[in-house]
Amino acid sequence: MATTESKTPPLPTLNLLNVTLDDVRSVLSSREQALSVIKTWFASFSDALVSKDIEKLGLYEAASFWRDALCFSWDFRTFVGKERISKFIATQIKMMNIEDVKLKDLEVPWTGAFQPHEDIVWVQGYFTFSILGLGNVDGVFRLVPSQEGSWKAHSIFTSLSSLHEFPELKGPLRNTQPNHGLWSYQRAKEISFEDAPPTVLCIGGGQSGLVVAARLKALGVSCLVVEKNKRVGDNWRGRYESLCLHDPVWYDHMPYLPFPETWPVFAPAGKLADWLEAYTSIMELSVWTSSKVTTATPKEDGTWTVDIEAVGNEGRKRTFSGVKHVVFATGMGAGLPKMPDLPGLSDFKGQVLHSSQYQKAEDHKGKKVLVVGACTSAHDICSDYVQHGVDVTMYQRSSTYVISIDPGLKTFFAGLYDGTGLPTDVADLMNISFPTLFMERFAARQVLQLEEKDKELHDSLRARGFRLNRGLMDAGPLLSALSRAGGYYIDVGGSKLIAEGKIKLKNDAQISGFRPNGVIFDDGSFLEADVLIFATGYADPRTLVQTICSPEIKDKINPIWGLDQEGELKGVYRDLGVKGLWYMAGNLCLCRIYSKYLALQIKAMEEGLWDEKKIYSETPEM
Repeated sequence: MATTESKTPPLPTLNLLNVTLDDVRSVLSSREQALSVIKTWFASFSDALVSKDIEKLGLYEAASFWRDALCFSWDFRTFVGKERISKFIATQIKMMNIEDVKLKDLEVPWTGAFQPHEDIVWVQGYFTFSILGLGNVDGVFRLVPSQEGSWKAHSIFTSLSSLHEFPELKGPLRNTQPNHGLWSYQRAKEISFEDAPPTVLCIGGGQSGLVVAARLKALGVSCLVVEKNKRVGDNWRGRYESLCLHDPVWYDHMPYLPFPETWPVFAPAGKLADWLEAYTSIMELSVWTSSKVTTATPKEDGTWTVDIEAVGNEGRKRTFSGVKHVVFATGMGAGLPKMPDLPGLSDFKGQVLHSSQYQKAEDHKGKKVLVVGACTSAHDICSDYVQHGVDVTMYQRSSTYVISIDPGLKTFFAGLYDGTGLPTDVADLMNISFPTLFMERFAARQVLQLEEKDKELHDSLRARGFRLNRGLMDAGPLLSALSRAGGYYIDVGGSKLIAEGKIKLKNDAQISGFRPNGVIFDDGSFLEADVLIFATGYADPRTLVQTICSPEIKDKINPIWGLDQEGELKGVYRDLGVKGLWYMAGNLCLCRIYSKYLALQIKAMEEGLWDEKKIYSETPEM
């Protein structure tokens, strides 16, 4: 089983708070009383923000959380405990003037009292305020009861949502002028960048690069996306044919242009590829396909010189000087395979592939295949082989967290991304308002509850010898995704094939060597194989950054992906350690949410609103 050791504060259970369910029953049963709790607490909180009197914040003493996204910290930060929060807010609020602090959404169902577990009760509310000279802020708070009868803030989230003078050009701010016969010429001129370099150059035209470009365009920032493939979407078309998204459609919408209501819950990769190509056209994004960035060099004035050449036509090159920002949007590990260092692999005379190179099962008809790995790609590839009658064995090196779609995945997405009517922007705000450090323990409870519902699934796997865990820190897929970008499997059919023995399983020994026709294990066993496929993840994404920028730059940039001590993602969507250098990655949901923040940072810098002196840099020990 995965480790259960945790340094995060305990959940705010009624027992921990010295409160009984009877003490809070009236608030749970009466919306009027719940709103009264919200208004009473918020009156003091709003006064604290305007008057800068930190004592009025109304924080829960023992273990409160404050997560901030570009508002007070000008970064992504999470603070735990009244002392740390008070110091943070007291330091930062001196440099800003806050006004127009308001409650919002008092009449909607996502405001009020909630009981997510039998022994956990909170009251949830939403608010906004304005920072003079900067922008608008959205916020979420959750209050828990205290022994003396008052309610205190257990978690607060603040998020910069827009810039006062530079709002997104959408809705009533969209272009209102008729265009008679000029559109094609204007688009061609816009895409050519003949008159001036792009302010932002984005390397990679997958979902992460496209949503950044869309966000920047809405803010009036020029952006060129450079994509090595012939067509936008080929990063999905080029994967194995059986690939299908494992996240539901409501989780995957893209900014400004949600999927149509007829879109399948789990989209095939080829269908998503076509959507990305259509999105590029509809959103009028500037993308150069069949092109690659060969070098990106930082200059003393803080700008970049970027060299681009045509793929397959080395004679066609273009150099831009004066690019302000370079965004790497090249995916997890920048698409560079991570292969385990296995002694004697060169002795094997069959075909060796990484999962990123796998195309279709028919390529290996009549052969014996060993897939090394036991997470998402490994399951998908093995399932494809079974469906096409190919003899395949999965080699499981370590235990895996497996969750069903129904009820498993539905439980994690319930109330947020399940098609029940919650607007996507509200779901996103609610989603990221939960600090990861809090969700570590909260998700662990959900995992325990799901074990009963997924018992039949898990028992069938254990009966075949498949090794299971509960995810990193026993929190299911959440921390595994944010820390490792993998380590789990959402069951879309592969588990049944393992349980039925159709996907063979080997996990009782370590690989010790190879023969020309197979694999030797340290218990003396031998497995015959014609093809080895390593579904073992991707390399450090900094490797590609180093290759394109300079060997020295790898030592200057921050780690990319994984969680820091505050539970925030490292390197992505934020300062990477080198001026004007950014990294964008993640699934469709993360890209939708955090592309907005990346674009806001760039726009604020370009308009002179970004002040590095205001960045809260203190990082005390947790």
